[in-house]
Amino acid sequence: MANTVLVGLQWGDEGKGKIIDVLTREADIVVRFQGGNNAGHTVEIGENKFVLHLIPSGILRPEAQCVIGNGLVVSVTGLQEELAGLEAKGIDISDRLYISDRCQLIFAYHCMADGLKEGQLGDNKIGTTKRGIGPAYADKANRCGIRARDLVRPAELRRKFYIEGAKYNRLFAEFGADQLDLDAEWAKVSEIAERLAPMVADTTLLLNRAAVAGKSILFEGAQGTWLDIDFGTYPFVTSSNTTVGGACTGTGVPPTCIQEVVGVLKAYTTRVGSGPFPTELLDATGELLRTKGGEYGATTGRPRRCGWFDAVASRYSVMLNGVTGIALTKLDVLDQFETLKICTAYELDGEVITDMPSDSEDLARVKPIYEDVPGWCQDTSHVTCYDELPARAKSYIDRLMELIGARLQIVSVGPRRAQTFEAPKK
Repeated sequence: MANTVLVGLQWGDEGKGKIIDVLTREADIVVRFQGGNNAGHTVEIGENKFVLHLIPSGILRPEAQCVIGNGLVVSVTGLQEELAGLEAKGIDISDRLYISDRCQLIFAYHCMADGLKEGQLGDNKIGTTKRGIGPAYADKANRCGIRARDLVRPAELRRKFYIEGAKYNRLFAEFGADQLDLDAEWAKVSEIAERLAPMVADTTLLLNRAAVAGKSILFEGAQGTWLDIDFGTYPFVTSSNTTVGGACTGTGVPPTCIQEVVGVLKAYTTRVGSGPFPTELLDATGELLRTKGGEYGATTGRPRRCGWFDAVASRYSVMLNGVTGIALTKLDVLDQFETLKICTAYELDGEVITDMPSDSEDLARVKPIYEDVPGWCQDTSHVTCYDELPARAKSYIDRLMELIGARLQIVSVGPRRAQTFEAPKK
């Protein structure tokens, strides 16, 4: 297997966890490179359902090594809970999980600050998960964050924790908010740190040496292109680079080590939280997509906003990430629609445009221009290979690939591992 980056090409929730699980059949190492436990990757294997937030989805393959890269912000309590959940389901993580010593750590005071700021925004809220992601990345940029390296140095970890915790408590006091009991929180953190310390390593060395040795590496992105801090629908974005460049800066692996980029797309579009969404359906059709697709956040449980496939946004994502292959998910959700719509262009202030505006205020004003495509009205959830798909389903897929300028690589027709198959090479 070539060294491959997997990224979401929409607003997240595209089904990356499942596709990662499929790709890990041939990967030696799976590495997460950005974000934190604000993202959730869901994998269903038989009757078992796993929701992973920080740990790479490759942990479900017993032969794969897994790395939490330096680009992540890691909740110490969140990671401990995730480890406990995996172990309770019989997943052995012994000597298979490594945490970059350069990771930034998230503590309770980050989460409290996140909630405080979001509450102050009122109607202009971003839609944060309140998991402390933004404040932790802000501390990283302000050069006062605490790194995973300190998990192996208890005295230094304690010193920094109390300094930073006291700083946040002063902030909370200024706003009349509850303060964190630092002693009680430190008691939890110190116990968890002892558990996590053996997993801390210089993962940049580990990954580069593995690449030189010919090992195959799978880079697991979280969230989606349109949540990228630079290229997304700013300010309604996350605090990290969710696009392909984050795979290098978030791991320390050079671009020359990456051979393929797999982009994950839903057969329709969803978004969680605030921000512009041109093809959003605020009607019975949107509700049907939500119900049929089980569109509720894996991390927060929030209902996702649903709409038709947006070829304008997806084409830009393909370009931005240098996508070499598309994994198309949730095709089965469209089984019962007699007519499907594809957004092929926007109308902005009376002008037809075919490129994604860089400004969110402009994007919020666009009107989608649709092309109607006949549906197939057949159950595809039992399909096991591309040739078994209904002719109209294939035609729909072909039109999507034509509009976005990409090659189909994988198709998914359900949540389980077995409901996935490769597309024929063209």
